[in-house]
Amino acid sequence: MSGTNTHVPAVLAHELPNPVPRDELAACPVNDLFRRIGDKWSMLLVIMLGKRRYRYNELHRSIEGISQRMLTRTLRDLENDGLVRREVFPTVPPSVEYSLTPLGESLLEPLSALAEWAVRNSPVTAAPRP
Repeated sequence: MSGTNTHVPAVLAHELPNPVPRDELAACPVNDLFRRIGDKWSMLLVIMLGKRRYRYNELHRSIEGISQRMLTRTLRDLENDGLVRREVFPTVPPSVEYSLTPLGESLLEPLSALAEWAVRNSPVTAAPRP
């Protein structure tokens, strides 16, 4: 943010090269984050796990239309990204619980701001385009 103008959004505070180099765009942490959490299921899982811990089957039953394979893959990706923690309990059979890591919890506030923006602007963004 600019020191003289505090109303400049952070994303506008830095000059972008013209043209933006392809490799720079590919290495951008913002684009990387949106690629990682912008799929069909990731944000939903982060939001659900932000409310409480879930067992795998509980999650599967709670999300209509997600296959076991996709749930496993999405949870594994979120775990690899450091957003979700997988905890195995030594029971017979073993039980597994998923929760957000501190990094995942830190994503909830900006994700909430983005969600509020989407809901507030949905009449405009959902309108047919000319």
